[in-house]
Amino acid sequence: MRYRVLTVAREFGSGGAAIARLVAEKLGWRLLDNALILEIANRASVDPEMARKLDEQVDSWVHRVSRRALWYGAPSAVASVTGDEVFDAQTVAKLARELVLRAYEEGNCVIVGRGAQCTLQSKSDVFHAFVYGPWAQRVSRIRMRGSASDREAGDRISSTDSVRENYVKTHFGCAWKDPHLYDLMISSAHGEEWAANTIVEAMRIGESE
Repeated sequence: MRYRVLTVAREFGSGGAAIARLVAEKLGWRLLDNALILEIANRASVDPEMARKLDEQVDSWVHRVSRRALWYGAPSAVASVTGDEVFDAQTVAKLARELVLRAYEEGNCVIVGRGAQCTLQSKSDVFHAFVYGPWAQRVSRIRMRGSASDREAGDRISSTDSVRENYVKTHFGCAWKDPHLYDLMISSAHGEEWAANTIVEAMRIGESE
């Protein structure tokens, strides 16, 4: 068996996105991270910044109730309709799922987040990795991005992790940190290069079994 896709879920501040990029470079595969946001914006004919704000998010309870009440029975091709009243987090998640499935068909790609570990869970030729990291290192990474204090960085980490967990549960019905979703759960404590090399080696071992 040969793996055709790698999915990388990651704790905020763990360096997971950078590790995914390194793996993509080592394998010579496409990296689908920010590129997914641009493709979603293009398909929905909206500004990329709007798509970015709704990426890996969950609409408020009030919005979800209103959406069901106002658009129940509406055509499913919402990607052709623009406007804040239609282009919401649910739409972004739906488009992300479609793009993940298309990427799988094309193969040779590393997909970061977006519930790909759930969407492609039944595919035996997909390797799923989860990257976590020591709290102090995560705080340090986030502070380097502009957080004023350790407390502020810690609050951002906790908040973002909570949002990602809720995103995966709401849109894909999976538990974000369920070990059964992943072939490898790896710490970034020893550095991004080490983690990337370990993922690549684990994939090679898996292919030889």
